[in-house]
Amino acid sequence: MSGHTENSITIDAPLDLVWDMTNDIEKWPELFSEYASLEVLSRDGDTTSFRLTMHPDDNGKVWSWVSERTVNRAERTVRARRVETGPFAHMDIRWDYTETPEGTRMDWVQDFAMKPDAPVDDSWMTENINRNSVTQMALIRDKIEKVARERQSASVPR
Repeated sequence: MSGHTENSITIDAPLDLVWDMTNDIEKWPELFSEYASLEVLSRDGDTTSFRLTMHPDDNGKVWSWVSERTVNRAERTVRARRVETGPFAHMDIRWDYTETPEGTRMDWVQDFAMKPDAPVDDSWMTENINRNSVTQMALIRDKIEKVARERQSASVPR
């Protein structure tokens, strides 16, 4: 058994703005509501290794892990994986960006499996990721669209 999720959202903003804001990982704690901090550990070309730390969960536990993320702007894709997997046997993530007449569609695809001794199973984590992805994508959309509107109004002659 393994988990698989696919979530997408269309953001009423140019691709370059969506790409730049969502791939400025140092600012993820401002972009996502779930992350308390992000520390870049290394950079090698288009690949960055970093430690993500979440805000404490309902039980006061703080989750933290190291991920590796490779961006490919020409193909408008990002590939990521957890290096420190924690309760996951593996976690692989793909982000795809597509220009549409309505703006920029951002797709997140996550493939994973929980370790046998993890506190939750693949089914529970699939539901959790799907629920959380919808929330986080909406927050990201709203923040990017706000910046897009501000830039649009600033460029309009008065």
